[in-house]
Amino acid sequence: MTAAPTRDELRDHLLTHRIAGAVATPREDNLRKYAMFAERDPYHLFGLEPERVWTQGDVVKLMADRAGVSADPKYRSGQDHIDVDLTLDALDRFADRLGQARELRQRVLLATGHPSTLLAVHLAFAAGLREAGCEVTEAGAGWSYQASAQVGRKRRSIAYFGGVGVTAEGGSLVHTHSARPIRAALASLAGDGEPLPDLVVADHGWCGGAGQAGIDAIGFADSNDPALFVGEAEGVVQVAVPLDDGIAPRHYTPMSRYVLARAGLAGATGWYGA
Repeated sequence: MTAAPTRDELRDHLLTHRIAGAVATPREDNLRKYAMFAERDPYHLFGLEPERVWTQGDVVKLMADRAGVSADPKYRSGQDHIDVDLTLDALDRFADRLGQARELRQRVLLATGHPSTLLAVHLAFAAGLREAGCEVTEAGAGWSYQASAQVGRKRRSIAYFGGVGVTAEGGSLVHTHSARPIRAALASLAGDGEPLPDLVVADHGWCGGAGQAGIDAIGFADSNDPALFVGEAEGVVQVAVPLDDGIAPRHYTPMSRYVLARAGLAGATGWYGA
C-alpha cells in the first residue's frame, strides 16, 4: 500500500505534472471560453442557470479569485496559470464533503464528463464510499438521447463503470459538457419513487446539472471551464476544484490518495485506485 501524500508533497506533485501551476491551457482559450459563458452559450453553462449577468470581465475576476488565472484584462495571449494553493484548499473542502457523506452513510452519485482522464479518480472515490457503507447509485443506466448538432447528433447513453456514470456513444466513452444525463438520472429516480442522491461527485454538466437541481454537488473544473466556479460563487455548486483536467490518469493518483485519506475513505483494504 502506498501512503497518501502530505499536503506539501501533493503540492510538489501537482506542480511537477502541471495539474496546477503553469498549466497547458493558453490564455486565448480561457478568454474565448469566458466570453462564451458570458454569452450564455448552452455548451459552456454545464446545466447551470446563473442568477446574475456575468460579463467576460466579471468571469476573469472570478477565475482569478477562484482558480488563480491572471486578473490582468490586458493579458490576452500566452500561458495561463492555476494557483496550486487554491487547488489544495478546494481539495480539502472536497474531501471534507466526502467525509461527511461517509459519516452519514449518504446516497451518492458519481459521474464524469471527462472519462479519458478523470474516470480513475472517480472510481477510487466510488470504491471508498461503497466500502464505507454508502449507497452508490447507478441511476438512469441505459437511458439514451440524441446529441446536439454541435457534437454530431449521434446517439448517446448513460453507462456505469465501477459505480461511475459516463456518457457512451456505441462502444466508446465520450467527453461531454451536457447536463442531460444527470437530469435523466434524477428523473429516473423520481419516476421509480426512489430518493435522490444526497451528494453528486462529478464534473462538467453532471456536476452543474445536479447543483442546479438543488442537490449537493462537488466537482473538478479546468481554468477554461468557468461554469462550476460561477455556480460555487452563486451557492449552487458546493465545491469547484481548479485543475487541468486533461492530464494522464496516473498522475491524478496521489491527489486521489490525499482526498481519500482526508475523507477517512481509505478503507480496510487501503485501496486508492490506479
